[in-house]
Amino acid sequence: MNIILLSGGSGKRLWPLSNDIRSKQFLKVFKTESGEYESMVQRVYRQIKTADPQAKVTIATSRTQVSSIHNQLGEKVGISVEPCRRDTFPAIALASAYLADVQGADLEEPVVVCPVDPYVEEEYFHGLKALGEQAGRGEANLVLMGIEPSYASEKYGYIIPEASSPVSRVLSFKEKPDAKTAEEYISQGALWNGGVFAYKLRYVLDKAHEIIDFKGYEDLLGKYEALPKISFDYAVAEKEDRIQVMRFFGQWKDLGTWNTLTESMVENSVGEAVMNDGCSNVHIINELGIPVLAMGLKDVVICASPDGILVSDKEQSSYIKPYVDRIDQKVMFAEKSWGSYRVLDAGSESHTVKVTLKPGHGMNYHSHAGRDEVWVVISGEGRAVVDDREREVKAGDIVTMKAGSRHKVTARSQLQMIEVQMGREISVHDKKKY
Repeated sequence: MNIILLSGGSGKRLWPLSNDIRSKQFLKVFKTESGEYESMVQRVYRQIKTADPQAKVTIATSRTQVSSIHNQLGEKVGISVEPCRRDTFPAIALASAYLADVQGADLEEPVVVCPVDPYVEEEYFHGLKALGEQAGRGEANLVLMGIEPSYASEKYGYIIPEASSPVSRVLSFKEKPDAKTAEEYISQGALWNGGVFAYKLRYVLDKAHEIIDFKGYEDLLGKYEALPKISFDYAVAEKEDRIQVMRFFGQWKDLGTWNTLTESMVENSVGEAVMNDGCSNVHIINELGIPVLAMGLKDVVICASPDGILVSDKEQSSYIKPYVDRIDQKVMFAEKSWGSYRVLDAGSESHTVKVTLKPGHGMNYHSHAGRDEVWVVISGEGRAVVDDREREVKAGDIVTMKAGSRHKVTARSQLQMIEVQMGREISVHDKKKY
C-alpha cells in the first residue's frame, strides 16, 4: 500500500505550542502504553505500520517541516518537499511524481491520500487498506472515504452518495455548511469529506499532465513555484464522473483546536502541573520546567511554552487565531533533524540558546558572517570542528568561534550545550553551509 500523508499548516489555533516551525502534528501530547509521549505524526505513522508493516509512506510537506519529520520519524521515511505552498492538487501531483520517479512505484499501484493529523483508531487504517484495494479494482478512477457523521459539523464539506451501500457512486459534493444545512445534508445520507481518497498512480499523473506541462518529478519540482494554487477537489474530484465513496463508521476527530485536542488526552496534565480539588475539566501542558498551579478553575486549558502562555476557557480557545496573528514573536523552540534548540534569552546583541543533539547526529558545517559564538558543553560527549581543526568535547569544555569561522559539532552520546551568540545583527538567515 502506498500512502501519501499531507502535512501542512502552522496550526496557530494551538498556540503557544505550535508555531511557524512546529506545527500541531509534531506536538507530543499523547501518552503511549510505555509511558512516553508521542505526536500526531508519530501516532499515525505507528498505526499505519501496525496495520500494514509493508506500507510505503510518503509525507508531502514544506521545507520548514522536514527537520521535525526526520527528528520524529527518522531518516528512512519518504518525503516529497514542496518548495512553496500551492494547495492540495500541486502537492499531490508532486508527491505522485515522487512515488513514480524516485520511489519507483508501478503506475498501476493504488495510492491512498490522507491528512496526517486526524485522531483515529485501528479500524481507520484497515479502512485505508480497503480503500486502496477498491481503487485497485478499477471500478472508479477515484474512491473517497466518506465518514459517517456523528453530529452536524460546520467544519467539513459533505459527500452526497447515490445509495446507502458500503460503496456507492458519488452524486455531488457540498461546501462547508452552517449547522442547519448540515442537518439537512445528513438527513439525505450525506457523509463527511475528510480529504481521504485513493486512485491508481497513473490516474493522477495523467491529470497532472493535462493541467501542467512537465516531464517528470525533477521538472515539476523546478516549475513548482510558478504553479497556480488549486485544490484537489476543484481540479479533479468535482469534475470526475467515475467516482465512488466508501463509508467509514469509526471514530474520526480533527484535533485542530485546544478544545478537541484536550478531549483526546489520556491525562489532564503534561509537564509540571498541580491542580486542587476545585478544578474540573482543566488541562495543563507545561514545557517551561517550572510548576504551574491551578485552583478552582472549570473548563479551562493552560499551556505554557517558550513561545508564550495561554489561559483560556476551552470553548473560547477555538477563536484564538486572530489574537495570535497580532503577536510578533520569534520562534523560541524548534526540533531539527539532529535534535532541538530552545532560546533561553534573546537580547538586541546577544542570544542564549540551549542545544540538544541526538547520539550520532551533528549540525551542518557552517559559518556566520555577523556574529561570534561560544559553546559551553553541559552534558554528553562529542566531536567539534572549527576551521577544519577537530577536538573531542565533554561536559565543562568551551569552544569559541569568531564571525566567519566554519564550525560544527557531532554527538557521540546525547550532547547538550549552551550556545551564546553575540553580534549586532543576529539572524537565522546569517548562515552559510559547506
